[in-house]
Amino acid sequence: MADWTEKYRPSTLSEVRGNDKARDAFAEWARSWDDHREAVVLHGSPGVGKTSAAHALANDMGWETVELNASDQRTADVIERFAGRAARNATLGGSAAGGGAGGGDTASRQLVILDEADNIHGNYDRGGASAITKLVKESGQPIVLIANDYYDMSRGLRNATQEIEFRDVSARSIVPVLRDVCRKEGIEFESDALQQIAEGNRGDLRGAINDLQAATQGRDSITVADVVTGDRDKALGLFPFLDAVLKEESAEEALQSAYAVDETPDDLMRWIENNVLDVYEPTEAVRAYDFLANADVWLGRVRATQNYSYWRYATDNAAAGVAAARDGEKGGWTRYGRPQFWSSSDATADEVVGKIAAASGCSVATARREVLPFLETVTHHCKPRELTVAMAAAYDLEEAGVAFVTGSGESTNKVASIVEDAQARREELIEEHADGAFALGAAGRRDDAADAAASESADRDGDDSGAIAGGSDRSDSGGDSAAADDSASDEEEDDDQAGLTDFM
Repeated sequence: MADWTEKYRPSTLSEVRGNDKARDAFAEWARSWDDHREAVVLHGSPGVGKTSAAHALANDMGWETVELNASDQRTADVIERFAGRAARNATLGGSAAGGGAGGGDTASRQLVILDEADNIHGNYDRGGASAITKLVKESGQPIVLIANDYYDMSRGLRNATQEIEFRDVSARSIVPVLRDVCRKEGIEFESDALQQIAEGNRGDLRGAINDLQAATQGRDSITVADVVTGDRDKALGLFPFLDAVLKEESAEEALQSAYAVDETPDDLMRWIENNVLDVYEPTEAVRAYDFLANADVWLGRVRATQNYSYWRYATDNAAAGVAAARDGEKGGWTRYGRPQFWSSSDATADEVVGKIAAASGCSVATARREVLPFLETVTHHCKPRELTVAMAAAYDLEEAGVAFVTGSGESTNKVASIVEDAQARREELIEEHADGAFALGAAGRRDDAADAAASESADRDGDDSGAIAGGSDRSDSGGDSAAADDSASDEEEDDDQAGLTDFM
């Protein structure tokens, strides 16, 4: 029996179900490609129609397709040999691309489709990520990247592309598809059976079609009793979760959605906090922030006691409480943003916390729990600038560290200039605290030469005063040494008191 997901794959964008806004945005990207010439990323959960939409678009536009998927060895050489050649307007056979049904100057185009663009890593894909980034920047042909998790892609690749999110397909949109398949296959059905399949797949249209095919194997009808598939063991995505909490579901339903997301309560609270003002009215936001404050209190108790049973109270407030703060359901589409203080990597976070602990004389745990949140708040988006420069100087932070603490982009000119000024400030303070050590180096050498000349003269004259002078010199030297020791002692005391205020 043929695979129904392939047999009934949409042949045109108009047949793509459940993501009308994404579908229309994708079509507009293709129509206006000559104006912007940018690659596009289609991202969303598996089974929502991203790859099908790409092939349907190519069919609508009359474009040939070149596809490189996860089963291929996606090294830099392979990407250049296949996708790179297509991007430079040559067919896989090396000749100029042929015509198509699109007509006009678009007929010679090839749509390059790179599947699982968020899953290029390790030795097996050596050089693949950088090769794709280079490809999308230099391509003379339209490129579509397919990804499940947009933020698993490199920052450089995200910055070089447009992005279109495909949301999970609702059960309301899945049921008509299942009904059409049944009619085309001559299968009688109970509506409740199709509804159960749709709801059991949590937005996965491809999974629903597969379940329908399995349930009707060897049958010419399907009833509720024939549907034996339970809920798929599938984690809820972050964006559907935000829709559930901020727009759609009741407090109880939002709480269940929180349990279905594969994220910690700390991370869920940050996502909600970062996006609530984009959805809620001011009066709703005031109530929501009360619940978020309560959630933060419980998270603080978790960090202080390591008793993770308190997590459930944080989730109650962050998910159910924020949902209850909303006045009814909300419609429309919202572009959700990544939390501003989201670490660029665990390595960056550990490095920053380690530097804070070393400079502040506290434990790493204290630096992470108490000092870092304070620094994040007072230097948010590098404002005020002077304070941000002082912080970067105090903890000797590079661009990645400043971006991590402030929530600003690592590659921005603002962050680069702050690091530059911080380094200059550190150098000034080193010279200032050296108590003239650098400036006295040459003078000290001149004094030594003068002492040596005086000693030679005294030896020639046989004058005992030379010995007296020498003794005097040694006494003075000893005094100088003692003074230097006192100065060094004072400097060590100053170093023990070093902190952020020394750099302001």
